[in-house]
Amino acid sequence: MTELQIGYAAMLEQFAPAEAVALSAYAEEHGFTGVMAADHFQPWVPAQGQSSFVWSVLAAVAERTRGDFGPGVTAPTFRWHPAMVAQASATLASMYPGRHWLGLGSGEALNEHIVGGYWPEAPERINRMFEAIEIISKLFAGSIAGKDVKHSGQFFKLESTRLWTMPEVAPEILVATAGPVTAKRAGRLADGLITVGAPLEKISMLFGKFDDGAREAGKDPSLMPKVLQLHMSWAETDEEAMTNALHEWPNGGMKFPKGDIRSPFEFEQMAKLVRPEDFEGRMIISADPDEHRKYIQKFVDLGFDRIYLHNVGRNQKQWIDVFGASVLPKLVR
Repeated sequence: MTELQIGYAAMLEQFAPAEAVALSAYAEEHGFTGVMAADHFQPWVPAQGQSSFVWSVLAAVAERTRGDFGPGVTAPTFRWHPAMVAQASATLASMYPGRHWLGLGSGEALNEHIVGGYWPEAPERINRMFEAIEIISKLFAGSIAGKDVKHSGQFFKLESTRLWTMPEVAPEILVATAGPVTAKRAGRLADGLITVGAPLEKISMLFGKFDDGAREAGKDPSLMPKVLQLHMSWAETDEEAMTNALHEWPNGGMKFPKGDIRSPFEFEQMAKLVRPEDFEGRMIISADPDEHRKYIQKFVDLGFDRIYLHNVGRNQKQWIDVFGASVLPKLVR
């Protein structure tokens, strides 16, 4: 059994890059073990106010910290050709051996529509993602072996090439998973699973499908990482915690698929309909650190290896101080 790791989710949608890097370093100093940062071109809502280039920020985070780090997640399918994602990831893994992992997802219109291409339905987005994973895996394996690779598929082409900068060991490929079919394919084709907080019954189902896919591919699912990003709102009072959630992270209370919405200003209009009760079962909002500990512990007990925590308020240092002292040390595997 691997040791439990509790990392820090650096929200590039909320904090300018230099501040996000400084907070990541501060979190590590207070007991957090690694850093996750999402690849966004826009924030969810204008109030969040930022959206910096994740690959630059991750390099700066790696310089200031010692733990693991990765994009959780990037879409290797619309803004990016899979070969470019492979090169970015391989470069970081070469610079910081054993620390970098690659989180991949099927994309959201909020970030991907900006290049002006056709925005397909979810099944095609998922198929694109898995073809991209095939290309990235080919590039990683071929480059380590010193061989060129090529690809001609339904969505992508790659002429004969290799990654000339490559670590001795390829980065882990973690696939963002929210449904049973994707989970099973991820088990077959990827190194691990990454997801967000959801009802425990749903996650147990995803674990089962992922494990089935892994076994079909001849892999041992117990050795494959299961990674979670968990949003929460802590502040000194329950009222302040709720205010932070409603203002800073109303998307956490939106009970509908968000993959086809293109603008932060559209999300801003939808946010006016979000009520406190909409966060129930989706995000814990409390001033009691022990309530947060109990909530996180449920996911630890379910079997996650690495959990990255995001406090939705601007009170990051205060939250890191409190959780580093009274929450992280009490979590048990």
